Amino acid sequence: MFKRILIANRGEIALRIIRACHEMNIEAVAVFSEADRGADYLRQTDRAVCIGSTIPKESYLRMDRIIAAAEVTGADAIHPGYGFLAENAQFAQMCRDCKLEFIGPSADAMRKLGDKASARQIAKAARVPTVPGSDGLVESDEEAVEVAESIGFPVMIKASAGGGGRGMRIARDKTDLIAALKQARQEAAGAFNNDAIYLEKYIDQPRHVEVQIMADQSGAVIHLYERDCTIQRRHQKLIEEAPSPAIDSRTRRDLCHAAVKLAKAAKYTTAGTVEFLVDAKGKFYFIEVNARIQVEHPVTEMLTGIDLIKLQIKAAAGEPLGISQRSVRTDGHVIECRINAEDPYNGFRPCAGRIEKFRPPGGFGVRLDSHVFEGYKVSPYYDSLVGKLIVHQPTRLEAIRAMQRCLREMTVEPIKTTIPFHLRVLEHPRFQAGEIDTGFIERTLL
Repeated sequence: MFKRILIANRGEIALRIIRACHEMNIEAVAVFSEADRGADYLRQTDRAVCIGSTIPKESYLRMDRIIAAAEVTGADAIHPGYGFLAENAQFAQMCRDCKLEFIGPSADAMRKLGDKASARQIAKAARVPTVPGSDGLVESDEEAVEVAESIGFPVMIKASAGGGGRGMRIARDKTDLIAALKQARQEAAGAFNNDAIYLEKYIDQPRHVEVQIMADQSGAVIHLYERDCTIQRRHQKLIEEAPSPAIDSRTRRDLCHAAVKLAKAAKYTTAGTVEFLVDAKGKFYFIEVNARIQVEHPVTEMLTGIDLIKLQIKAAAGEPLGISQRSVRTDGHVIECRINAEDPYNGFRPCAGRIEKFRPPGGFGVRLDSHVFEGYKVSPYYDSLVGKLIVHQPTRLEAIRAMQRCLREMTVEPIKTTIPFHLRVLEHPRFQAGEIDTGFIERTLL
């Protein structure tokens, strides 16, 4: 087992990993930018190292400085959290070349699965259902038109190196397609320094369901069931829940089995998430793999009672998972709301500023993963996440009611947050009935 882990991240996920390390008797080293100097969670670490200025590319994205900090502090592993360098295969390889274990999959698996076109090929070879689309990357407009006409409009253009909805466009006819291709390539090049794109058949009004998997270095792979991430805005998740209210036991079994097959085919290790679209008839299609721990991992932890961060660290250290598939059990229903410092009634504009009043909710089955406190200043340089509010109750209806109560109880002032918007979603009859799809927010509430 590791003696000292450096956490190459910030905020709530850094605090989450620090806590797991200390409970495992592992020392935790944090890195921080000038913007995060003095952050309260840094006091929980065994050592903290400044790695640069406020701008991410001069701090949390500086591979050389992070590795230097690990070497100076005597760390033997680096946990990337999520975001920043978490899915950067070059960084994973650099860590291992420097005799530092990267707590994540191999660089090779990350490259194969991080490239969506490559991941589709692996899924097809493993006989995991995929959305009909191009066999690989689309190199020209003419080829794109040919593929679109063969699978039928509407089609979805996707950046091969994409994520977070960037480089994605819907084209409903040939004219739309030509214009959208240029836009998607430009956006992908700007966001990922890679303008490669591919096409998929557009699945109308699907649900977004993902499966949490965990794998050790011996080749053992287990799933920890699914999370429903259908409530989204511009492909950004807002509310997650488990189990999914829209799939039956047979679909759940097949979905989870498909995720495990894909992970084994890619020789995947540690924590990951296999994402699917589920259509109105219950058919599911693989879309991508997130080769890291997810923001919404607490949903699965509360549902199964399994600490995913500790399990991820164990797997990275070469230890067996110590959990069989048969031993994984679920209990009740879990809902998570991402509380962001954004104004939902002003285009979700980020709201940086000082939090002068912070009152977290409490009660039975309530968890809040947050690094903020009264006096904390939300930075304009990073993600606007204030915290993740999670409730665990015996039934979905009880979970909805508990979440509504918690949202009304929670105070974050004077900045604007997404709390009022979450209440609108939870109060909507279609959400309460589970009759939603990925376009629900834009079509119904905006």
